[in-house]
Amino acid sequence: MAGGGTNEDGDVGFQIAPMVDVVFVLLLFFMASAGSQVIPKELSINLPSGQSAAKPGPPVTPFIIDISPEGAVSSSGQVFDSPTSKELPALRDKLANNIEKFGDKDPIVIRPDPQTKHERIIDVLNSAAAAGVKNLTFS
Repeated sequence: MAGGGTNEDGDVGFQIAPMVDVVFVLLLFFMASAGSQVIPKELSINLPSGQSAAKPGPPVTPFIIDISPEGAVSSSGQVFDSPTSKELPALRDKLANNIEKFGDKDPIVIRPDPQTKHERIIDVLNSAAAAGVKNLTFS
């Protein structure tokens, strides 16, 4: 029997050392990949219950502000200030009076014409902000 680990038939036999090395490499691979695994976290979101309010409040009456393509600002047929006025003091006073009388629960709806300049819409928004409007939307 000459040579290392061979028998007379030329059979090498089962070598255990290389198998243990492979198992250790696989063990290290899986340990390293498990350490970098992302842990999922939950987001805390409060969803509405779908139940209606216990007692309904008073009906909401929106205050609608129309803006023409020429820049005229009106509401219910009443024109506020001139089309060139930047501060719109009459509109600001009307909005402030409405807030004093009815509170700030009623929404203010701005309905600009599609041809209205954006600058004029900003003037109306600035006037509403100066009056203390908190509930504003576009239509």
